[in-house]
Formats: sequence, C-alpha cells, structure tokens
Amino acid sequence: MQRRNFLCATLAAVATTRTAFAQSWPSKPIRMIVPYPPGGANDITARIYGQHLGSALGQSIVIDNRAGAGGEIGAEAAANSVGDGYTLLFAAIGTLTIHAVAATSKPYDLNTDLMPVSMGAGVPLALAVRASLPVNSVKEFLVYARAQKQPLTYGSAGNGSTQHMTGEYFKQAANVGLLHVPYKGSGPAMTDLLGGQIDVVFETLPALSAHYANPKIKILAVTSGTRSSMLPELMTLREAGVADFDVTTYYGLLAPKGTPKAIVGQVSAAMRDVAKKPELLAAMNKAGADVVTTTPERMQAMVQAEIEKWARVQKTAQIKL
Repeated sequence: MQRRNFLCATLAAVATTRTAFAQSWPSKPIRMIVPYPPGGANDITARIYGQHLGSALGQSIVIDNRAGAGGEIGAEAAANSVGDGYTLLFAAIGTLTIHAVAATSKPYDLNTDLMPVSMGAGVPLALAVRASLPVNSVKEFLVYARAQKQPLTYGSAGNGSTQHMTGEYFKQAANVGLLHVPYKGSGPAMTDLLGGQIDVVFETLPALSAHYANPKIKILAVTSGTRSSMLPELMTLREAGVADFDVTTYYGLLAPKGTPKAIVGQVSAAMRDVAKKPELLAAMNKAGADVVTTTPERMQAMVQAEIEKWARVQKTAQIKL
C-alpha cells in the first residue's frame, strides 16, 4: 500500500511539474527546424506561419534551415531534440512518410519520435520543363520523351522527397522513362532548370511562384486532382490523359517526443487561429498554397493515409533510401 501511494504521489508530482512548465511556456524564442534550404515551398510556408505564430505565442519563431538527405537531416535533428516546446519541425509530410516506408536505415521512428501538432498547408505540384524543350503540352512532352534515345532528366529536392516520388509515380502512370537528378532542396533544382542543366521538375507551386512569367521555363500541368485556384488555366495531369494521377504535398508542424501535451495543444490551437488571419491567407495564396490546419489527431490520420499511398508507389519503384 505504501509503495502504491508513493507511486501515485510521484506521478502526481510529475504531472504538476509538467502543467506548471506548460503554463510558463514560452519564456524564450522557439526554434522551428525546416529540413530544406531557403527558397522552396517548405521554407516559404514555414516562414509565413512562423511570423504569425510567433505573434500569437508571444515569442519569436527562429527558422533553422537544416538541409540534406531529402529532408532527413532536419527531421532527425528535431526527433533527437529535447521535448521542451522550444524545438518544432515544419516539414513536408510526404517526405517524412516516404522515408518511413522506403528508408533502409531509420535514425528515428516517425510514429514514436515525433508528435503531430497541426497540418499547415496543402500544395499542388506542377510539371515544368526548360523553355528550350520543344513541347508545349503534356501530350507533346510524353511523345517527345518517349522518342529520346537517352531519358530526359528530372530534378528533385532530394532522394525520397515528394518531388522525387512524384516523378516516380508519373513514370509509372504515364509509362515514360525519366532519369532522376537529386538536389539538396527545391531552390538548387530550380536554378538548374532555369539554366537548362536539367529538362524537367515536378515542383511545388510556391517554389515555382517566382518563375511563372520567366521565359526560361514552361509549366505544363498541375499534379492535384483539381485545378489550382491560383493558376486555373493550368490543366491537371488527369485532364491531360495521365489517368488517376493525384498528388498534393502537405506541410505540417511536429514536435519531438516528450513535448507536454498541453504545449502541443496550445501550438495546434494557435496554428488554427492564425490560419484565419487575412494577412496569412493572402500570403499563402500568393505562394500558391492552400491553408490546411488540423488537430493533432486529424494530422495523425492524414499522416497514416500518406504512408499507405507512398508505400504503394515505393513497392512498384523499389526505391531504397
């Protein structure tokens, strides 16, 4: 009986300490890890949220770009951080789930080492080609690509990134050969597309937003099931004849394991509140992103759905990371 009372008292003390800590949080700036370099969709959407989330929480949000390994360096850094509420991860959910199903070596477990907080944005990708490629539609692109002796090259934000797996998904769905060229983020891939060093990218609209009118590239179609509200003139790949193709990449906020649930709930509620701000909505729309915020529980369900989708693509492509 005494041992049981002691255990109950200890658990109560721990709970009281955690509650008191959560009530005093945040008392210093919060680090938001972005697992890609500046310039890509992950970075753009994270900075938009970071600005407004900092105001809502009463502390500044410091963006920490940790690029490399298709987003895994930053994700691992977050997973190995102390769960004290002062480190968050704003990441491409597709990339995290792709690594969960395709990585042969896993330095962290997505389901146990990171806690869902809230989704942040949903972003269609688009098929874009270098301007000198003699095509002006998806149909022309497929005819041209299939006629080449050497496969056209497509760049991505890195091995295992959503851009990479979208390219593999496209190859399967459209029955076309393409050669993957991985980069350390969307920014470098776009630089080489503009320079003509690669032929194609499957890139997010925020990363393409600064280049819509650039004569060095041609944007042929979006990957989502429906047309983008920002660029409604662009047809979907489904409309262009690539059957059953539907990819939207999601970006969301996660916390290291052990982060008090009260803090996770507070941040999640703040995400949903700032998502209603006209300034944030306008900034996200300008970047080509749709605002998507959720409870932690809803985010967990969406993560599981992404795992199932990319597991099917990985099984066919036999990609090992």
